[in-house]
Amino acid sequence: MSPWCISLRFVTMMRELDIIEDSLAAYQQSKETDEYRIDRFLSAEELLERITEKEYAPDLLILDIFMSGKTGIEAAEELRRQQCGTFIIFLTTSREYALEAYGVDALQYIVKPLDQARLFHAMDSAFRQMKKAEEEQIVMKVAGGGIRQMKADDIVYCESQKNYQMLYLDSEECRVRMTARELWEILERFAQFRRCGRSYIVNLNHVVSVEKEEILMGNERRVYIPRNVSAEFKKVYFSYYFKSE
Repeated sequence: MSPWCISLRFVTMMRELDIIEDSLAAYQQSKETDEYRIDRFLSAEELLERITEKEYAPDLLILDIFMSGKTGIEAAEELRRQQCGTFIIFLTTSREYALEAYGVDALQYIVKPLDQARLFHAMDSAFRQMKKAEEEQIVMKVAGGGIRQMKADDIVYCESQKNYQMLYLDSEECRVRMTARELWEILERFAQFRRCGRSYIVNLNHVVSVEKEEILMGNERRVYIPRNVSAEFKKVYFSYYFKSE
């Protein structure tokens, strides 16, 4: 490919990015919504490297399906395999990838040329979803590097291990570097979490039974507690259970 073609392609891509960014600035001004920062990427590889290696966690991705290297669909599939729940809006010149977009839980699928009204509608939907998710979502910096997003109710219980905390989910475990107090400051805004002694934070929605010295959780794990803690925990659990009914 000649240098002229590369140059033209680059200019065209930059022009499209400028149009999108100008439209997003117009949206923010017209809606007087929360401020947001816009980052630009010229390839899926550049985006994926930033997310996987630099602990970068955008709230919303606006992806062109046809990019150099990996397509936007392939980038989204890789992010979903990494359990990245970032919201996605696709832009494309063709409708043929609509089914694939549905498969990666895209919020919107906008066919070019970019229509500002459709983009504004997609952004309205994105902000509604992001605000709803913010109320339910927890973002943790896990040991070993990386950012892990999870819903609060995915956490079955947490166990303190000095300066580390183990988060036990339905089918996996996450280790985060923080104190038990720091973790509790994150979880206490959710009504389903209760502290259980010094070592545990328990999700009441996952409790199966409470015995004298143990709590049986929905993932078949057992949380062992002193008898004096058990009596108080039973009161808390039954109060929550009947209030939730």
